Amino acid sequence: MSITNPIPEPPPDDISRGLAEIERHLAEQIPALPPAAQPVNAEGETRRVRRLRAEVAEAHLLAGLQDDDTPLMVDTAAVRKRRKAASEAARLHELAQDPAMGAWQAARTRNLLVAAGMVSLALALAWSTAGVQRFAADGAPAWSPAWVFAWLIEPFLSLALLVVVGARAYLGTRGQPLNDRTLIRIERLFLGLTLSMNAWPYLPGVAEVFSLSRLVLHILGPIVAVAIVTALPIILAAFSRLDHGRQYPRTGLEYRANVRPEYPHGGPDIDALTMRVRRLIAAGELPADPGTHKIRRALGCGTDTARAVRDALIQEAA
Repeated sequence: MSITNPIPEPPPDDISRGLAEIERHLAEQIPALPPAAQPVNAEGETRRVRRLRAEVAEAHLLAGLQDDDTPLMVDTAAVRKRRKAASEAARLHELAQDPAMGAWQAARTRNLLVAAGMVSLALALAWSTAGVQRFAADGAPAWSPAWVFAWLIEPFLSLALLVVVGARAYLGTRGQPLNDRTLIRIERLFLGLTLSMNAWPYLPGVAEVFSLSRLVLHILGPIVAVAIVTALPIILAAFSRLDHGRQYPRTGLEYRANVRPEYPHGGPDIDALTMRVRRLIAAGELPADPGTHKIRRALGCGTDTARAVRDALIQEAA
């Protein structure tokens, strides 16, 4: 068993001297701040001075950057959207001037008109079915053989008429109008039969009580059918005469001839036409990089000639 000896305590005078020495050392290292004064740094600047110095420095930087217009040259989202819409509109307009696009739009419109006309014709013939049925039934009892057979007269007349009209309409859309006199007589015969059978029971002197409104309602279907059959070939013939910068002969689609009357020796002078296009570009009548259709319209030449002039311009620019 070991016995530890207690450490003797230092005298009170030594403790007092040690504490005084520590206080003196701390006073030398950290000078006392004056009461109610703001903290200062080594240069004697307060927080307020530093904040003002920072604001002045920031103002100088901003003044230098404000002279730079680069941020103003960057497109915003709204500007990009508007430029995209304008570019798309310009390209659509340019595409609309192309002969192929014009031909496609005309063909699409023509097909829609033909479809609408055929639907209207079918509805008009269906409208007249009731009038034809009453004429053919001639007072037969309902659901008797004569009454049922009377409902079939107008459908087979209409089908025969639609065969003729449909064939003429289709051939008209292909640029080959079918104006055979025999077919025209057949159309008139079917339409005349339909009109007469609808109108006969309601004519003055035939009907027990004449009513103009009933007569008009019953002949409305045949009249519409006559109008469509008469108008449809005329409309198709007008579409076939449209000029889109190309012609559609019976053998197929081909470009319009490039040889014009002012080229008596069989071909255009590409160099002369290229110089003419350059003059138009310099005058501002054509863009710096005109397309084939713009050159064709400006020179009044064919598509192949315009393409050759465009290629010559591209080679010169290269």
